[in-house]
Amino acid sequence: MTSDVREIWGKVVLFLKEHKHIALHVACGDITDVQIFNDCLVINTQDNTVASLLDEGKREIVRALSWQGLELDVKINKKEILPNKVDLDAEKLKNMFGEKFKLID
Repeated sequence: MTSDVREIWGKVVLFLKEHKHIALHVACGDITDVQIFNDCLVINTQDNTVASLLDEGKREIVRALSWQGLELDVKINKKEILPNKVDLDAEKLKNMFGEKFKLID
């Protein structure tokens, strides 16, 4: 594919704005994790509400891609937020030592 995925995504966001899909435009405007894989635009998000809104607006996203002359499928990928190792270790220590445990920044 000759176009950069960020350029393609930027044009999708612009299309949504120009066609007055305001809620979808705002939701997509904050998304930076997009990829093209096997003729599919994969949109990654950690937010359940955004994922739901994208699912409902998938047809408009496909239209925005077609407007660019692209025939791509669209997949909404809901990423799970994983706690970091420090938080997990701190929680274990807190359970072991109770009030005696204090985490210092």
